[in-house]
Amino acid sequence: MTAKPPKPIFIYTTPGDWQATVVEGRIFDTRGEYIGFIEGVSAYTRDGEWVGDLSKDGRILRKRAAKQRPLHPSPPPKPTTRPANLPARAPLPPQNGDITYDIVDVLEEDPDIFKRVSDRRKDIG
Repeated sequence: MTAKPPKPIFIYTTPGDWQATVVEGRIFDTRGEYIGFIEGVSAYTRDGEWVGDLSKDGRILRKRAAKQRPLHPSPPPKPTTRPANLPARAPLPPQNGDITYDIVDVLEEDPDIFKRVSDRRKDIG
């Protein structure tokens, strides 16, 4: 008997656009490329830069005036293979609750946040 793999968590923007999928704590974009990871509810880029917190409705949110957190001390290594259970399409997004002005939908405001290399990471070499 084999254990069922955990269900993927879909990440959407406030308008309902599917942006990423979380599988086993790692975040993959819609093409299946590794872009970050989740620790608890906190979302990080692959370099370990904190982006925001994953809400119950599948958005990454943070306070507009949130202080910049230090880099994650030990980000997990990039996976060698793509997960086998990445879906080709996402289900319809859930009904999102309204967010107040002091909260930012990170992927709506800065859709390329996971694509950039952190300028806070020390250079190699």
